[in-house]
Amino acid sequence: MDIRQEVEALNEELVSLRRDFHQHPELGFDEVRTSQKVEDYLRECGFQPKRVTPTGVVAALSGSGSGPSLILRADMDALPVLEQNDVPYCSLEPGRMHACGHDGHTAMLLVAAKVLSRHRHEFNGRVVFVFQPNEENSGALPMIEAGLLADYPSDAALGMHLWPALPTGQIGLSSGAVMAGLIQFKIEIRGKGGHTGYPQQAVDPVLCAADLIQSLQMIQTREISALEPTILVIGKINGGTASNIIPDTVTLEGTARYLHEDRRNAERNLRERMERIIAGVCATHRAEYEFIVLGSSPVLVNDPLLVDVVRPAAQDVVGGEHNLVRILTPVGEDFSEFSSRIPAVFLFLGCGNEAVGACYPHHHPRFNIDEAALKLGVELYIRAALKHLG
Repeated sequence: MDIRQEVEALNEELVSLRRDFHQHPELGFDEVRTSQKVEDYLRECGFQPKRVTPTGVVAALSGSGSGPSLILRADMDALPVLEQNDVPYCSLEPGRMHACGHDGHTAMLLVAAKVLSRHRHEFNGRVVFVFQPNEENSGALPMIEAGLLADYPSDAALGMHLWPALPTGQIGLSSGAVMAGLIQFKIEIRGKGGHTGYPQQAVDPVLCAADLIQSLQMIQTREISALEPTILVIGKINGGTASNIIPDTVTLEGTARYLHEDRRNAERNLRERMERIIAGVCATHRAEYEFIVLGSSPVLVNDPLLVDVVRPAAQDVVGGEHNLVRILTPVGEDFSEFSSRIPAVFLFLGCGNEAVGACYPHHHPRFNIDEAALKLGVELYIRAALKHLG
């Protein structure tokens, strides 16, 4: 089949799907409309989709004979961001936005499923299309725990991410660690409220929080080698009701990221270090605390053998090796839950183009993509699947 020509014929439908998802963003585990639209589209293509978790959708496509099984995965969730783009397909949901490109991922995988379903006689084995909820906060693991890999045993998995730091027409592909392990956490500091005129009668959680924010930085600057990149950042602070009242509690939320591949020990060691410092600082301030891990995922590691299989497909999409680049980023990605269980490869699809406003980073209120990249993503899904399945 002429893959490029067939994908090009579906480009208007592809862009329309992406814009529809963009106008109706839904947060993690609340992708009700999105998952229903995914199911309806797949049924129209002849699939029998199933739910794995309330909003996770899976559909399988068998080829003409026995062979390996490959997972193709896309994420569906949006972010709590107020969109600032002036485009006709701007978010219709105030305070919610597809500011990470998952709308594009979902649209690309749907169209790839349609094309592959028309050519199932041209490959052996099976393709498993996974539409995952809540990538922003560890949605892959609940699908796996609900039986995804047991019900659809697979030899390999492939995912990709739209990447505005790369221009349209380039793809990031490399072996080994490519994205950071991630811990999302919350720390609740409990003190004793009081009047700011009598601070000695209170236990001030604000002062404790200020001390703790700085003390936690010792982990990345004094306890872990610079050759094992680690980033710990508090991104949210909540506490207090008035300037003259010492509150009872202050809550901190943040992330810890690491890019060393010791999957078995890296997260455990980092969490133990954090809790030791939290306990020590809170004891010094006579405060109590609760340390809560909201979600975590290991380092995303690309399997070298699978990278060698996918590389020719990526070259075909973008016209040669010179348009393939290496990406290593401290951003987390829970596709690592797949890569830590089966051979996997994750690619970065360039979608940057300043001429169309696609020049803002992920999670920015003006994030957007060059929609010309979408058809390249569809082609990449299809060519990679055919390379793997022979």
